[in-house]
Amino acid sequence: MNAVFLIGQVTGVASVCCILLFAVARLLSRRRGGDGVQDGDGRAVLITGCDSGFGHQLARRLDRQGFVVFAGCLCPEGPGARSLVRESCGNVTVLKLDVTSDAEVQQAKRVVQENLPEKGLWAVVNNAGITDWAEIGWSSIGDFQNMADVNLFGPIRTSFAFLPLIRASKGRMVYTSSIFAFFNCLNMGAYSVSKRGLEAFADCLRVEMASFGVKVSIIQPGNFGQATNILKAKTSVDIWEKLDEERKRLFNRQYVDVANEYFTATCKSGFKSADMVVDAMVHAVTSARPKYRYLLASAADTFFFQLFPFLPTVFTDAVFSFSSMYAKREEMLYAK
Repeated sequence: MNAVFLIGQVTGVASVCCILLFAVARLLSRRRGGDGVQDGDGRAVLITGCDSGFGHQLARRLDRQGFVVFAGCLCPEGPGARSLVRESCGNVTVLKLDVTSDAEVQQAKRVVQENLPEKGLWAVVNNAGITDWAEIGWSSIGDFQNMADVNLFGPIRTSFAFLPLIRASKGRMVYTSSIFAFFNCLNMGAYSVSKRGLEAFADCLRVEMASFGVKVSIIQPGNFGQATNILKAKTSVDIWEKLDEERKRLFNRQYVDVANEYFTATCKSGFKSADMVVDAMVHAVTSARPKYRYLLASAADTFFFQLFPFLPTVFTDAVFSFSSMYAKREEMLYAK
């Protein structure tokens, strides 16, 4: 009886191992499949958020590689858009594109369709985004809605519009997320909500699009505030004047001043160049085997961030106790 039971266990384990190996082999074969591109000859790319930052630099890079670049800009008459056209190799078309507007997304689609090169639309890089910092306790529902409208529903809206063209070319969909999609941090609540939602959408889309030969990649930058214009500059006065009397009693003025100084100093400690992120975006667009995720941080931070999602919550929450800012915060709340 024991022998029969043992044989059954061994058979069961062997069967599970075989199924897992088969699944891994299928996944690897799918990742190996498909085409990469050495240059963009005859292919088009749409990039959102090209006024500045990652999108602006990516548009320049792909233009030099021969892609027909449709650069979505919030302000097509602004200095960023004008410099793209002025300094391009002749492959850049600037589109007025507010990703929160159905009308502008559909108009952009019409322009793209009317001006596609012979090999069609190869990639959409959903890069447009905003950021802001605030504790949830001094935020409003409007703050969360505004963040989600741009960072989450904007890429979803753009994806719905352009997916038929990407399926036709068996191309790429790329999404700019953030480490804050999985790293919960004081002051980044609304931003984290929008980016975590974006990654859920991209993950679901990747599974669905595999059947069509379309690859989906997520870009996860760390602290690149100095390398882009995404950070919203504000003072402790701006924060304080937004609070009602009840929240002023809770978050006293001294604490707001300290929080503002801490956040500003943290942002200034980040990367000064966007090259690491732009390189990852180019790889996601052109490689035969693009990664599912590109985690872009220092070597030490990358190790920590790769480990972070797998740690028990009690440990991940305890990480913040090592910050002097959190100790000061606890002391200063409700202080006169």
